[in-house]
Amino acid sequence: MRSILIPTDFSDISMNAVKYALEFFKYEKYDFYIMHAYQDDIHKETPTRENIADVTKRIAEKSAEELDHILKEINEFSPNPRHNYHTISANNILIDEADKIVDEKNIDLIVMGTRGMSNDRKITFGSQTLQVLKYVQCPVLAIPENQTYTQPKHVLFPTNYLIPYKRRELKLFCDMVAPYRSVIDVVYISKSEKLSLRQEDNQLFLKEVLCKTEINFKTLDSKDVVTAIEHYVKDHPIDMLVMVNTRESFLESMLYPSRFDKLSMDLKVPFLAMQNIKRDV
Repeated sequence: MRSILIPTDFSDISMNAVKYALEFFKYEKYDFYIMHAYQDDIHKETPTRENIADVTKRIAEKSAEELDHILKEINEFSPNPRHNYHTISANNILIDEADKIVDEKNIDLIVMGTRGMSNDRKITFGSQTLQVLKYVQCPVLAIPENQTYTQPKHVLFPTNYLIPYKRRELKLFCDMVAPYRSVIDVVYISKSEKLSLRQEDNQLFLKEVLCKTEINFKTLDSKDVVTAIEHYVKDHPIDMLVMVNTRESFLESMLYPSRFDKLSMDLKVPFLAMQNIKRDV
């Protein structure tokens, strides 16, 4: 049985991510951990030494109540006997608590809601989701704000073939899309179609271990990775974007300082970010 962590701040965006995850994974057995880390909420109230205990107690109680409310909602709209639900309320910051739970519960996937560029044109992902993507060693499925559930019939998998992919994460991805018989477009974006020996080996590995479904291997003639991906999503019936975050990946170049300020993708489809490196916070 796989395990999924869903951090929540009790917003409509995070609740939409919960509903999306329950629908997406309805065919298989999963343990869902709904988590709220409330340390930032305490600091927002600027407590004094005299009242910090009272403030912490009040916020902790509110957190627990809100999580209980989410469980009631889940049981109303998704009474799925294949799913087990757990709640975690923690006096901690999000990335530290998420990292802790990922290790303790052997979490396979984190699901989070994201705010679109209409809310903040400086970044594509909400700041919390971005922090998890950057620092928590676990695949992340980001659900755009107001995203209604759509079966992932057509998936875009951009790659530069420079990295050896992890079998565990490729298997997770394949298990996710298997019930939907998804068509996968593996797209190499480059000004040159010629691959190095290293790239050829990694492409061969993908061909051997990637999902037993329809897979199209394509090449796009472009130097601008972000724009190429954005146009591909707009021009094709893409239901999900899948990328790998590692030191020589497209996602790495988009999320980190060298390209971060230039990130302009207004993602309108769920985005699965697979992790492939260990980072120091």
